[in-house]
Amino acid sequence: MEWETVIGLEVHAQLSTKTKIFSGASTQFGADPNTQACAIDLGLPGVLPVLNKEAVEMAIKFALGAHATVQHKSVFARKNYFYPDLPKGYQISQYDRPIVSHGYIDIQLEDGEAKRINLTRAHLEEDAGKSLHEDFHGLTGIDLNRAGTPLLEIVSEPEMRTAKEAVAYLKALRTLVRYLEICDGNMQEGSFRCDANVSVRPKGEEKLGTRTELKNINSFRFVERAINFEIERQINVIENGGTITQETRLYDPNKNETRPMRSKEEAHDYRYFPDPDLLPVVIAEELIEKVKRELPELPQEKRDRFMQQYGLSAYDADILVSSKELADYYEEAVKVSGNHPKLAANWVISELLGVLNKNNLEITESPIEAAELGHLVARIADETISGKIAKTIFECLWEKEGSVDDIIEKRGLKQVTDTAAIEKLIDEIIANNPAQTADYRAGKEKLFGFFVGQAMKASGGKMNPKQLNELLKKKLQG
Repeated sequence: MEWETVIGLEVHAQLSTKTKIFSGASTQFGADPNTQACAIDLGLPGVLPVLNKEAVEMAIKFALGAHATVQHKSVFARKNYFYPDLPKGYQISQYDRPIVSHGYIDIQLEDGEAKRINLTRAHLEEDAGKSLHEDFHGLTGIDLNRAGTPLLEIVSEPEMRTAKEAVAYLKALRTLVRYLEICDGNMQEGSFRCDANVSVRPKGEEKLGTRTELKNINSFRFVERAINFEIERQINVIENGGTITQETRLYDPNKNETRPMRSKEEAHDYRYFPDPDLLPVVIAEELIEKVKRELPELPQEKRDRFMQQYGLSAYDADILVSSKELADYYEEAVKVSGNHPKLAANWVISELLGVLNKNNLEITESPIEAAELGHLVARIADETISGKIAKTIFECLWEKEGSVDDIIEKRGLKQVTDTAAIEKLIDEIIANNPAQTADYRAGKEKLFGFFVGQAMKASGGKMNPKQLNELLKKKLQG
C-alpha cells in the first residue's frame, strides 16, 4: 500500500521583549535558577498580571509579515493543567479568540518549486518553567526563570507531506521572525521550539489518520530525523495490524527514536475559560498602521529585489537572504566592490560561507569584514590580482594579517599584466620544452594546459590568465 504523510507544526517563538508578558521580571537567558521569577510569575495570592504592550506589537508585526489577519479583539484564557514547572496550576494563553488568524508562509522545495503553507492561527501565551533532571540523583529540579516569558505560538495547517518540507517551512518561519526582530530564533537556548503533529493515511484517502505529537526537537536536523522515524514507525504499526494511539511522544536524538510521553490531551481536558484578571485585548487600526510603517524589508521582498537589482539566480538569492545579517553583509561587499554583484555573491557563498560553516561560525562572527571582502572582489575585477591569488589573500584576511592592499603589497602578489614581461617568460618556456612545443604544433592541443601550468608556476601564479592564454596561443602557433 502507498502511504501519504500529513504534517502540521506548532512553533513556539519566544518574543524578544526585555520583560515578561505579564510582569516586569527580566527575560535574559542564562541567569542562575529561580533568580528571575517574581511574585506574578509564581502566581502568589493577591498579584495581578499586566499585559506587556510590546508583546502585542510584536504579534501584530508577525501578522503583517505572514500576510495574516490581526484580530481587533482577542481574549486571554486559562489553560488548566498540573505540572511541577507550572506554579499557578494554569497557563495564561489564548484559545477561541487568538490575536492572529490565517496567513501563510511560502517555502522553496529542493526541486526549486514553491509551496504555500497556510497558517491556522498565532496566539500569545506565557511560557512555563523548566524541569531539570540532571545532577539531582534521581530527583527533579525546577527552574522558574522561564515562567511568564512571552511566547507566540504559530500553528500551521497540516499541509506538509515530507520531513524536508517541514524543515523548509521551519527555516522560512525562523528567517521571518528574525527579520522582524521579534525572536532571535535560537533553537539551542529554546527560544524557537517546534512540536510536530504527524500522521499517515493511505494515498488518495481524504480522512486524516490518528496523529501523534513529537516533543523535544531543538534543531532542524532532529526535526527531519524525528519525523522520518515517526512516519516509518506508524506505517509499520498499521501494516502489522496495529492501531496508532493519539499521544505525545518524546524524541530521543541519541537513540534516534520516539517514545510515548503521555496520552494526547484534547482542548476540553484543559478546561479553558476566559482569564478573569485580564481584559480583552482591543487593537485600534491606528496601532496596526503604525506597526506596518515600521516593518523592515521582508525576506521574500529582499529575494525578489536581489534577483532584479543584482541579476542573481533564485538559488543564490535564497541563500543570501536566509538571514538579515548575511544579506546586509552581501550588500556592503557589493557596494565596496565597485558594483560587481555576481562576483561578490560567488565569494560570499562559496568561499566565506564555506569556511564559516567549517568553523561552525555565524556571519556575525566572521573575521573578514564585508568591506574587506568587497575590496578583494574589486581587486579581482580590476585585474590587480587573479582569482587564484585572491584565495591566498582570503586566507590572510581570515588570519587578520591586514587589509587587502596591504597584503598584496607586503607579499608582492600584484598580478603581472606587462605584455613584454609575459612574452619573455613564454619564450623561455617554449625554448625549454622543445619536445612539447613540437607535439603541440603537430596537433596535440591538450598540451596547452601544460604550458599554462609552467607559466603560472614560473610566475608564482601572478600572470594575468586572460593575457597569458592569448599571448601563449599566438606564440605556440607561430
